[in-house]
Amino acid sequence: MIPAPLRALPWSMLLTVIAITTLGLATLYSAAGGHMTPWASNQAVRFTLLFSGMFVLSLVPVSFWLRFAYPFYGVTLALLLVVELFGKIGMGAQRWIDLGIIRIQPSEFMKLAIVLTLARFYHRVPPMFVSAPVVLLIPAALIAVPAGLVMLQPVLGTALMITMAGTLLIFMAGTHLRWFMGAGAIVVAMLPIAWGMLHDYQKNRVLTFMDPESDPLGTGYHISQSKIAIGSGGVFGKGFLNGTQSHLAYLPETHTDFIFATMMEEWGMLGGLFVIFAYGYLIWWGLTLALRSSSIFARLTVIGMAFTLFLYVGINLSMVMGLAPVVGIPLPLMSYGGSAMMTVLILLGILMSIYRDNQPRNGAPNGR
Repeated sequence: MIPAPLRALPWSMLLTVIAITTLGLATLYSAAGGHMTPWASNQAVRFTLLFSGMFVLSLVPVSFWLRFAYPFYGVTLALLLVVELFGKIGMGAQRWIDLGIIRIQPSEFMKLAIVLTLARFYHRVPPMFVSAPVVLLIPAALIAVPAGLVMLQPVLGTALMITMAGTLLIFMAGTHLRWFMGAGAIVVAMLPIAWGMLHDYQKNRVLTFMDPESDPLGTGYHISQSKIAIGSGGVFGKGFLNGTQSHLAYLPETHTDFIFATMMEEWGMLGGLFVIFAYGYLIWWGLTLALRSSSIFARLTVIGMAFTLFLYVGINLSMVMGLAPVVGIPLPLMSYGGSAMMTVLILLGILMSIYRDNQPRNGAPNGR
């Protein structure tokens, strides 16, 4: 007999996470020329620790997330200010706080904090006041302040994720569509100003996205080589450890932002479809969990977290296939690095907490 606590776990979700991470570790092993160091071994240790932490978070009651949403936002916002003043620079951006034994990237935490904060805010707002102008000013400010601080680092992709996730929650809370139409018109009118505020390398990324062949050996190199790697894999791929674009160093950032292209060169279209469907299942699991959630806070939190995961995956895959500008968003659970993996596993830990809260008291699961 399987104990009730184990039967109540979302095993299909957990196995999907393990499958994605295992394929990512295999790709990192291949990208290093068939060696566990320096990437695969470190990534495996990170995943083991963070995966265990995810189970610890799943034991936290939902009332805790509700109670500490605002303090979490406040602390993360303060850390963003610290980054602006004392942060370490990497990859052209000032985004880390170096504590010696660990480097903290507060912008990653803000992706979660903005969801929890807006979910708590709308949990207390009566439905008839959701679209009131005075009420709308508060969530707009909650989104704009951290997004602006992240833009100053400058990390455009993360700022977009914070803004898009926050905007979705405002919409899902029941705000009237006319406000979004008005905001959209304002955004379009301000595009020339926003363009002038971008750094030169950010402008080049947008121009390269529009015409990647204009500078194939310069700003368009990343996208061009990524497309070649993906296309050369064909249906079944070149075989494990047989990728040429990655092993011959034509494809840049094979272990981070462009790991999907590295994987597809060796595993082909079938490997790519597996990854897409696996991530799709995680997002679908989150959305079905939202439908089962009874409170406004839990429902909005799950929707926001699932959408954040969608943004991670959607932006990265669009980026490596030339469907979006290169904005430095990693593929979570696969790309080398601890920040995105930590964020996503914390995200899933919060979702498991809500999943556990939805279970009947006898421990029998409500769904898959």
